[in-house]
Amino acid sequence: MKNTRVNKVSVGAIVKRREVLGFLGGAVAVSLVGCLRSESASGEPSRTLDQTPTTATKTPACVIKPQQTEGPYFVDEKLNRSDIRSNPSDGAVKPGVPLRLAFHVSQVGAGSCTPLKGAIVDIWHCDASGAYSDVSDRRSSTVGQKFLRGYQVTDADGKVEFVTIYPGWYPGRTVHIHFKIRTEAASAQSYEFTSQLYFDDAISDQVYAQPPYAAKGQRTQRNESDGIFQDGGEQLLLQLSQDSTGYVGTFDIGLDLSTT
Repeated sequence: MKNTRVNKVSVGAIVKRREVLGFLGGAVAVSLVGCLRSESASGEPSRTLDQTPTTATKTPACVIKPQQTEGPYFVDEKLNRSDIRSNPSDGAVKPGVPLRLAFHVSQVGAGSCTPLKGAIVDIWHCDASGAYSDVSDRRSSTVGQKFLRGYQVTDADGKVEFVTIYPGWYPGRTVHIHFKIRTEAASAQSYEFTSQLYFDDAISDQVYAQPPYAAKGQRTQRNESDGIFQDGGEQLLLQLSQDSTGYVGTFDIGLDLSTT
């Protein structure tokens, strides 16, 4: 599996640029300082996190969450679309259990969170068989295809929505979705936050008993044995509910843009 490179940054810089996330109704707040560590067993670089409680007077109505490795395979396709299930060139739709995913993006400051308009939110993940689009690896090549990739721009409420499928799995990793949030400003430094969303193993077991996932057989990695999940993944678990067609999840995230 192809690796991506993680740039080294100083601890001081990370402290100044704390990334702040909040799950629905989250009440516990911790300050997380990311430090680089060696590659995990899966071959993807990950982060070690030092945790220090914040003071009550400085904690906004969000919960601080870790940034994680970009991993495979971010490709800036510039596909502005909400439904990411299809391959644009031929319209073929990837089969799988439907998943509707919403992000609520806020800007953190002065002890509060306010909706952040105009942020670019990218997501990408593998299909039911464990393959990413537009990449070539030791298993196969999907170069030229662009399924299960796309971005949306947050509205006045800081919200974006995606329609996708429950992601599959591949050896060495637990079930996950990659996401990246970027801001662009003509008169200021741009900002980027990258991390991953995870799923309850019990839900994944139910999904993977269904077609087309079942054809791949028993998965080889669960949350507890995934090296990247162990570095903060519990705080990045996506809370899901079921609807008539599949699953629905909402993820709240606050960003500290004070240094941009």
